[in-house]
Parts: sequence; structure tokens; C-alpha cells
Amino acid sequence: MATTMVIPGSASSVLKRQHSAVVLLEQEQAMSQARWYAAYTCANHEKRVAAELGTRDVEHFLPLYNSVRWWKDRRVTLDLPLFPGYVFARLALRDRMRVVQIPSVVRLVGFGGLPTALPDNEIEILQAGLSQSLRAGPHPFLAAGRHVRITGGPFAGLEGILKRRKSNLRVVVSLELIQRSVAVDVDATDVQGVVSAKGADCLPPVFRKCCI
Repeated sequence: MATTMVIPGSASSVLKRQHSAVVLLEQEQAMSQARWYAAYTCANHEKRVAAELGTRDVEHFLPLYNSVRWWKDRRVTLDLPLFPGYVFARLALRDRMRVVQIPSVVRLVGFGGLPTALPDNEIEILQAGLSQSLRAGPHPFLAAGRHVRITGGPFAGLEGILKRRKSNLRVVVSLELIQRSVAVDVDATDVQGVVSAKGADCLPPVFRKCCI
């Protein structure tokens, strides 16, 4: 059986060394550069983790939404986590022990044994939109469907799945890393269809007329 030998200095070995150097550089940057990560928490411990992160001076983000519940003979409005089981923390990986040592934190979400950073722009847009008390709530995770981009309003820049709820439009924004989704109310004029691989718009005609 013929075997392939890698000659020192050949194109193949050079490419391997270059790839290794790039991976090493990315790891070094991740260790020193502050990024957003998702901390997976024990059930119903999100607020406790957020409070502990605050005492440790770790920048964090726990998005909440209002939920009305009936308790016996009275109605109560609760502030509940928008992404149950997760708190977002911004830190350099070299400081991750400040987060994972919190008793209610299970781990930082990632792949291959290393935490994976979330896109900064997604967290920043969510922070800006939710700070204006806009209507939002949890939604079953969606990975496929009618793909749209929000082009106006506080959530401009986010992409998600378009759904109709009575007379309103909602966009379900999914964070793939944590397999969680959130639904936000939008105006028809603030939604634009994302072009598919075939070059066709993902919106049906009724939405194409008012959104594009």
C-alpha cells in the first residue's frame, strides 16, 4: 500500500504550521480579551447567580420579562428570566474561575472543552431593546422557518423566524449556542426577508409588499 510522506518544508507542512499558529493566536486572544459567555445555572438560580456576579464585579446580563400569574385570589406580576437557566457574563477566559466557582453555576457553555463566546452585537442589541421595556417573552426554540432580519427599531440587526400572532408580527430570535429562543413584537415595516440560497425571498407575497 502506497503511503504519503510529508516532506519538511512542503506546502502541506507549511499549511499545517500556519493553521496551528492561527489556532494558538485565537486561543491566546480568547484568554485575554473580554467577550460574552453563557453561564449555565442550576434551575431557578439565575437571579442568585446574577447577584453573585455583581458582588464579584463581573459584568453580566440577565434579561427578564414580566409574567402575570394568579396566586389564589390575587394576581401577581413576576420578573422571570427570558432565557431560563442562563446568565450572560462578559469576561476574559483567564478570569473564568470567578464565574465557574459560583456554587449555582454548572459551567460556561462551549464546545471541545472550551467556553464559546457569543456574538457581541446580539447581546448589545438585546440589552438596548429590552432596556426600553418592549414586549418580549420566551418561545420554544426554532432553528428553521421563514428567515427575516429586523431592520428598524431597538432590535434592528437581529435575525430570526417570522411568526404572526393575531394582528401583530413577532420575530423569534434564537441563540444557537444555548438552544433558546425569544419572541419580540415588531412592526411590519421593520422586517425584511432574508434571501435564501436559491435567491428567492423567504417572505410570502403579502409580507414582501410591506416589508421590502
